[in-house]
Amino acid sequence: MSDNDEIRLFLDGLWVESGLSDNTLAAYRTDIKQFSKWLGLQQKTLLTCESSDVSSFLADRLGKGISARSSARFLSSLKRFYIFAVREGKVVGDPTAIIDAPKLGQSLPSTLSEADVDRLLSAPNTHTALGFRDRAMLELLYASGLRVSELVGLTLSEINFRQGLVRITGKGNKDRLVPVGEDALFWMNDFINHWRLDILGDKKTDFVFPTNRGSGMTRQAFWHIIKRYVIKAGINKKISPHTMRHAFATHLLNHGADLRVVQLLLGHSDLSTTQIYTHIAKERLKDIHEQFHPRG
Repeated sequence: MSDNDEIRLFLDGLWVESGLSDNTLAAYRTDIKQFSKWLGLQQKTLLTCESSDVSSFLADRLGKGISARSSARFLSSLKRFYIFAVREGKVVGDPTAIIDAPKLGQSLPSTLSEADVDRLLSAPNTHTALGFRDRAMLELLYASGLRVSELVGLTLSEINFRQGLVRITGKGNKDRLVPVGEDALFWMNDFINHWRLDILGDKKTDFVFPTNRGSGMTRQAFWHIIKRYVIKAGINKKISPHTMRHAFATHLLNHGADLRVVQLLLGHSDLSTTQIYTHIAKERLKDIHEQFHPRG
């Protein structure tokens, strides 16, 4: 069988066993095909390679400037493939078994200062329907710490204006209730009752924040919107789709919020995932000390 056939069988088995998403399966396919292509140049295949080949390939990636984090994820894909290959009797030994993942430093998520957030929230032109929509989305994102996918997927029935809450179905289909501040509620209420109707016209949708085509917005589309407003606001920082979520968590901790409360608001199943934000808060405290203390 060819490498392509082996990869297809592996992915089919992985889907049956784990029910992984199409995006995750596609990532496995890309990683393993890339290794297979490299092996072909060495006159080898996925089932005939050795540990030295895996090490050489990872070293080649690092030599090209590919990050250790990316290589660690890549090695994880290969390890999963060879666990399958050993179990199915296609290879006797696992060539990745003795190879350790590259050492990773702790990367802190990018975030924004409170002044940055103020400039970003003020960037949309709220005299237009789409600009008002964008302002309402940014206000809600910062007020609630939602994931972008949760924001664009929000429906009208999931908002409780009387109680100031939104009901979110997050990762693993877990529901959580997230409080929303008065500012965000104001922008959302005004948008839904006025500007949203201008965008929809005679079209119908349950999504709170529709596009001018009357459909729900994609994560990618909103990501482009954020990037445009970051430039307009003059914010010269590297941002990600989760930047406002990171700002939400960091600013809460900077103002004394309990870590477990932040965990619940973010929808993290494990407290260790939330603890990364304590490091950001500590860095902020160090910056303040250095700036204002006479012997900082």
